[in-house]
Amino acid sequence: MRIVGLTGGISSGKSTVSNLFKSHDIPVVDADIVARDVLKKGTGGYKRVVAAFGEDILQANGEVDRPKLGQIVFSDSGKRQLLNRLLAPFISSGIFREILKLWLKGCKLQRLMARDRIDEEAARNRTNAQMALDLKRSKADIVIDNSGTIEDLEEQFQKVLVQVTKPLTWTEFWLSRQGAFSALASIIIGVVVGKNVLGKL
Repeated sequence: MRIVGLTGGISSGKSTVSNLFKSHDIPVVDADIVARDVLKKGTGGYKRVVAAFGEDILQANGEVDRPKLGQIVFSDSGKRQLLNRLLAPFISSGIFREILKLWLKGCKLQRLMARDRIDEEAARNRTNAQMALDLKRSKADIVIDNSGTIEDLEEQFQKVLVQVTKPLTWTEFWLSRQGAFSALASIIIGVVVGKNVLGKL
């Protein structure tokens, strides 16, 4: 199983590429959904955020008013960093749990994605808050250019699909579910054989 992370700037086509993966029966872990879940009423993330930002960010039903919280943090870098620090452990563990579920089922691929519908000012604030695209490109193993037509994107995707679904390298294999089970079996066999040998001495 190969794990692939999908990222990009606002309106760069992440959802389109995500849907292409889904159309090829490749499971997807949506980081935005995980982030919403960790802010649900009563969760650990909810309690920390309400303690830090006050009850003014709550709706009448007690749930977090996400658009209101978004306006606060995307116009103030200090508050944005605070929110990130508060929620990062919960989001990371949530994503890990989702990937682990898929890993245990023997899935071929997962990826992380996020997409919001926001107004122009919020879009500007979020774009400015993101990691620079050049930096993302420099860290990426594969770059998909979505500046052309949908046909161009699909052609690029087919090439990417070949890369991410090709057989695992030896290193990737030993980090996979099959590799982990093989290593565990080898250890168990080694222990049993070792005990038998020692018992005969």
